[in-house]
Amino acid sequence: TIIFDLEDAVSPDEKDAARILVRNALKYQSFPSCEVVVRINPTDTEFWKEDLKAIIPLKPDVIMPTKVNGGAMIQEVSAYMAEVEKESGLEVGTVKILPFEIASSDKRVIGLFLGGEDFTADMHCKRTKEGKEIFYARTRLVCAARACGIEAYDTPFTDVEDMEGLERDTEFAKSLGFAGKAVISPRHVDIVNAVFSPTESEIEYAHDVMDAIEEGKRQGKG
Repeated sequence: TIIFDLEDAVSPDEKDAARILVRNALKYQSFPSCEVVVRINPTDTEFWKEDLKAIIPLKPDVIMPTKVNGGAMIQEVSAYMAEVEKESGLEVGTVKILPFEIASSDKRVIGLFLGGEDFTADMHCKRTKEGKEIFYARTRLVCAARACGIEAYDTPFTDVEDMEGLERDTEFAKSLGFAGKAVISPRHVDIVNAVFSPTESEIEYAHDVMDAIEEGKRQGKG
């Protein structure tokens, strides 16, 4: 998945320029074998509707709202997305939603994405590499996602240079039940993919289990 960020990676006086750049990237470039996500500005800003009006007609796979504080916000974003889809000749519901929270607020929601930096800022606590301060948020988000039958994605590891720390953090996220992890640098992609991909021995074991199940069925055993 490729995420284009129109929110906190863009300074306020560059919002219009960033929106045009992302629109043109979606219009004139192809991203084969990749899911395309656009991260929009929060609904308490003047930018979010302009983001959707520019981006929705180009049919990204997913819109990621930011600073989500309740189901009503997701429903507001979804309703406006429907207006833009209709104006663009798209079927309502074509573009999905990946919010930072609120698992069952809208049928467009396909997963939950933890924003560790935003969370710790709201909690007035220090963000650390060890991540003890976001342990509850991580486990709570995974439980909410699984309860609703959707995926959970972990927050990025923000130290671009610390590859050992990234690997430890990614392995821990996987152990909690996350299905994947966001990255802020291309240098992190290989490690995250390696951790979340099954090993050869795990694949062989899974095949052995399925073979044993089939053999048990043939023999009328449990």
